[in-house]
Amino acid sequence: MRTRTAAVGLAAALLAAGLTACSGSTGGGPKAGQPASNTAAQPSSAPAAPAPAATQPPAPAGTTPAAAGAAKPSGPPPKPDAATTTAYVAALMAIDPEIVSDKPDRVVSRGRDQCTSVAEWPNDQPKLVDLANKRFTSAKHPEGFGPDKAALILAAVRKHICPTY
Repeated sequence: MRTRTAAVGLAAALLAAGLTACSGSTGGGPKAGQPASNTAAQPSSAPAAPAPAATQPPAPAGTTPAAAGAAKPSGPPPKPDAATTTAYVAALMAIDPEIVSDKPDRVVSRGRDQCTSVAEWPNDQPKLVDLANKRFTSAKHPEGFGPDKAALILAAVRKHICPTY
C-alpha cells in the first residue's frame, strides 16, 4: 500500500512539475475575457521545450564537455568502459609494465583518484606529478616511479580517465 501511495504521489508531483514547466512556453496565458484552453490534452507537432537547467538532474562527472562557466568537476569520474580501460592500461604498459603489473583494476582505481586531484589542482602540474608519483607505486618501486614517469602517468590519466577535468 505504501509503495502505491508513494508512486501516485511521485507521479502527481512529476505531472505538476511538467505542467508548470510547459505553461510558460506558449507565450503567455489567455487574454482577459477569453476562455482558457486545455493545451495539455491537445497533441502538438512541435517538440516540447527543455526543462529549465535547475530542474534537470546533473550529468555524471566526466560525461559532458566542460562549458564556459560550468561547475568544476569534483570527485572521481565514473569507471571507464572496457575500450577506454584497455587503451589506458596499454598507455601505462608502454611507460613501464610494472606500473600495471597484473592489477589493471588497481591502476584504474588510482587513475580515478588522480582525477580527483586534477579537479582540485587543475593548473598545478608539479603538485599533480608529485601526487601521481606517490599514488602509482609497485613492489619494486614503493616510492613511485620518479617524476619523469609520473608526468607520463599523469598524461595518460588525463587523456583516458578524465579528459574533461
